[in-house]
Amino acid sequence: MEKMVIEGGYPLNGKVRVNGAKNAALPIMAACLLLNGTSKLKGIPELTDVATLCKILNELGTDIKKCSDGSLDITVKSEKNIIAPYDLVRTMRASICVLGPLLGKRGMAQVSIPGGCSIGSRPIDIHIKGVESLGAKVEVRDGYIFATGEKLKGSDVYLGGPYGSTVLGTCNIIMAAVLAEGRTIIENAACEPEVQDLANFLNKAGANITAIGENNLVIDGVDKLNGIEYEIIPDRIEAGTIMIAGAITGGNITLENDASCYLASVIDKLREAGVDIKVPDFGMNIPGSVKSGECTVKSDGNIKPISITTLPYPGMPTDMQAQFTALLSIANGTSIITERVFPHRFMHVAELNRLGANIRNDDAIAIIKGVSSLSGTTVMASDLRASASLIVAGLAAKGVTEIRRLYHIDRGYERLEDRLTSLGAKIWREKE
Repeated sequence: MEKMVIEGGYPLNGKVRVNGAKNAALPIMAACLLLNGTSKLKGIPELTDVATLCKILNELGTDIKKCSDGSLDITVKSEKNIIAPYDLVRTMRASICVLGPLLGKRGMAQVSIPGGCSIGSRPIDIHIKGVESLGAKVEVRDGYIFATGEKLKGSDVYLGGPYGSTVLGTCNIIMAAVLAEGRTIIENAACEPEVQDLANFLNKAGANITAIGENNLVIDGVDKLNGIEYEIIPDRIEAGTIMIAGAITGGNITLENDASCYLASVIDKLREAGVDIKVPDFGMNIPGSVKSGECTVKSDGNIKPISITTLPYPGMPTDMQAQFTALLSIANGTSIITERVFPHRFMHVAELNRLGANIRNDDAIAIIKGVSSLSGTTVMASDLRASASLIVAGLAAKGVTEIRRLYHIDRGYERLEDRLTSLGAKIWREKE
């Protein structure tokens, strides 16, 4: 086991490139199960979640080769196996995204009920309801989803859940419907950029998906899809995390491949908190397009208190809530964060308080009374984004911070410590 060690108090300065989006890469990799021939995927980050999905896809008959430029060549060699086993699926919730393409292309799927981060209840019933609307028969037993549907048929599919639309559920229904007979309309579809990226990928492969980025997504089934070359969009959550790291340390950083067109809500709140951010001329929130450039983040370290509510896209991402909690812990006043996507996603609060923060969690609300400074100590990561929040806090804390359960961070950030080091941070790994 490894731990992260951070000597805090060093402003971040310099330039860093944002990697491809994990939450786009995983569904697009799974979608290759639908395609004939070879697909070349560029911008896939080197993460444990990506490695896990590669193993699952190998089990499902694909051949995956890593090229010298870091891209992945994915080819389906056999369609005999339809089982995504527990030993692999249990570590990563996104592995549920093989359900749709297996049903859509092979007519059968046996997928273990997935695991992943401990951030509250994330039921799979909406996924099941969605594929059943397309004509699949589904049974859940012995920890597996058993689904059959030799020829799926287009239908109206409503994907509303108790806390809004579902990203992975939308991805699953898109992939199940692209080869189905007739038209599918997904009502209350997730509009996240990662969903848009999947739809754009499939369209380039020959699918007929319209109203991309809208709540009512339309899919007209086609007979076949062919392998293509495609580059994944930048990771908006990684970009936002690095922006906050620059802000909390009073730094001046430039992000290449910046993802700012998907980060309007994050940038708006950082500016409200007193952070100076300059984005490329093409602006923000451009549905259905991939734009990249450079944005700069400059801060004097004096953070103003703000209020934040997490919401589905284009609202504040729940995946940025923990990082904002860390930033606002040193704000000059009291901030309030309301979590409306995963109401119990506050396990990082206790660990931030160990660093000297003054945060009270009341159900789905965190009340953050800013302190003058944080102090380094030993903390424990509970999930992926909680890990990021502890790193952000450790960069600003006085003294040395040690973060245990480091395996979480490698699921979503590619060698984050090396990239922060390139910006001037004092951060490294050690054996526990």
